[in-house]
Amino acid sequence: MDGQHRANIQPGTEVDVVKKEDQRSGTITTGVVKQILTKSAFHPHGIKVRLTSGIVGRVKEIRGV
Repeated sequence: MDGQHRANIQPGTEVDVVKKEDQRSGTITTGVVKQILTKSAFHPHGIKVRLTSGIVGRVKEIRGV
């Protein structure tokens, strides 16, 4: 499932994110959502989240489904 819809993501969900500095290379980081940072219900580049590790990135794939 993609990470463009806020309703699909909750704290505790395992996701793949791309950090801002990795957008060009597309390097994926996997982690568990701690906080959802995007306020809108939809974002074309992915919902921005903070992982439990402190990493901030946009969700590309939801794993915990």
